[in-house]
Amino acid sequence: MKTLVLLIFAFSFLWKSGLILLKARSVRNPLPENVKDVYDEETYQKWKAYLGERVRFSLVTEAVTFAIELVLLILNLHAAFAGLFPENWWMQMFAVALLEAASGLPMIPFSYYSTMHIEEKYGFNRSSKKTFWADQVKEFVIGLVIMVAIASALGGLHLWLGDWVIVAFAIAMFVMILLIGFLFPYLSRIFNKFTPLEDGELKEKLTALLESHGFKVRAVQVMDASRRTTKSNAYFAGFGKMKTIVLFDTLVASMSPDEICAVFAHELGHGLHKDTLKNQVLTFVQMAVIALLAWWVLRTPAFFTEFGFLMIGESCVNYGFAVLLIMSVLLALVMPLWSLLVNWHSRRAEYAADAQAVKEGYGESLVSALKKLSRENLSDLSPSPLLVKLEYSHPTLSQRIAAIEACQKRQA
Repeated sequence: MKTLVLLIFAFSFLWKSGLILLKARSVRNPLPENVKDVYDEETYQKWKAYLGERVRFSLVTEAVTFAIELVLLILNLHAAFAGLFPENWWMQMFAVALLEAASGLPMIPFSYYSTMHIEEKYGFNRSSKKTFWADQVKEFVIGLVIMVAIASALGGLHLWLGDWVIVAFAIAMFVMILLIGFLFPYLSRIFNKFTPLEDGELKEKLTALLESHGFKVRAVQVMDASRRTTKSNAYFAGFGKMKTIVLFDTLVASMSPDEICAVFAHELGHGLHKDTLKNQVLTFVQMAVIALLAWWVLRTPAFFTEFGFLMIGESCVNYGFAVLLIMSVLLALVMPLWSLLVNWHSRRAEYAADAQAVKEGYGESLVSALKKLSRENLSDLSPSPLLVKLEYSHPTLSQRIAAIEACQKRQA
């Protein structure tokens, strides 16, 4: 089993590296006619330089991450570290989760270089050193808590239900994801500050847009995204008909009220088309696949003994290591095919959401907003069609503009 795990892990690394190299080929592709006005020549050359640096940096970070995890697996260091902890299932699980969280610490200098050098060089970074280091601590703690929570759920359910864990774990994981989604507005406050949007044209238009479709607006808030980046976004949060609108302050500063409303009309389209519910169905299917992998791992002692874990009582199972194998290794066999389906579904949903913005009368403003977002984010305007199919959850800017213009003609 150890050889199988290492081969799958190597395949995952090669697959990710291949996608990065495919992204690098975008500089050779001609720009589609309908997006040639997004970049002037200076900005276009800046995008090429930015893409080149991001690609090289991504290849290095993928290689270093792979090397660290490979050493841990080959040398059975998860089992060795767990051996320093008391011999009960929860402490043994916690030991592996702690080691995995700690294995990410060598990547902090790379993250620092990415934020403080590459993103700074191209005008995206707004993070201070204090903010960067505070984020690292928060991410370490949150990552450790999430892994411990998942492994604890797996261990508790397996000890309680045995092979029925295949059903219980899928449900538990699904509920956990829903809970994270519910708590997202509160968790985001750990990293950002939110202030009410001032009364005026924009607030009135956004509120009217949602209320015209039966939604109630709890609040319209502006998030201080500019503390970390110049990139822009918007979303609304909340279950049912009660919604909170959240705008990045960078979006408010860079776009007209109609352009912001166009972006939000697109988000409204997702809500009207029940895209969140559809995504939850896909998520449950994915959780069922993960539960099947968990059942296989837990019923196969070789997954643990060949990586150095010894019998503790009547079992050699380490639930932290089981989660690591499932999420970081075995799932890599499934994800390429799964991503094809999920990304295809997502791109269709994006086209439909754009059409909703057109229906609300914001077609031209949406095109203008999308071009601004692409320019500000130095987006790839001519990615490989194969890369789009394999990895893109959104259509390309050119494809979206063509679809918006076709929708406008049908409405005329």
